[in-house]
Amino acid sequence: MADLKESKISSEIIYKGSFLDIRKDIVTLPNGNTSTREWIKHPGAACIIPIMSDGKIALIKQYRYPVQSEMIELPAGKLDPGEDPEKCASRELEEEIGYTAGKLTFICKIHPAIGFASEVMWIYLAENLTKSAKNTDHDEFVELLPTDLNVAVQMVWNGEITDVKTIIGILWAERLLS
Repeated sequence: MADLKESKISSEIIYKGSFLDIRKDIVTLPNGNTSTREWIKHPGAACIIPIMSDGKIALIKQYRYPVQSEMIELPAGKLDPGEDPEKCASRELEEEIGYTAGKLTFICKIHPAIGFASEVMWIYLAENLTKSAKNTDHDEFVELLPTDLNVAVQMVWNGEITDVKTIIGILWAERLLS
């Protein structure tokens, strides 16, 4: 079996933002040649599949600037420095939809954009929800969309939901809850 590993020769930070940076690395390829890799260093994130008391899944609608569109998603958010993914999931659940979970279960870990970003996302199932207070960030506007799971699954298959974390979360929910 061939070794496919690429080795970093040098790395340059092209842009440093408030929570991510863009890097340009020179790498040695498996055949000994060199090439350039441009990538985004991301702190990671947590995604939550909230199951409401009536059995509906708590989706949200949010405008996403990079794709210039309102997107239907599962609640999610980036990890703060040093934050545990499960704590992030609990925090984001309360911030985005105003609920706390009596039971939070780790489902899986995904890499949403392996071609250009280091982001790792942890997905959790949130059950036994209790209403608390919504506390979105000052620049975050979300609308809660409680949705029957079978309707959410149909929204995936008909292309109405295209966000990768949400597609994966909904399909996991269908497998676990059906």
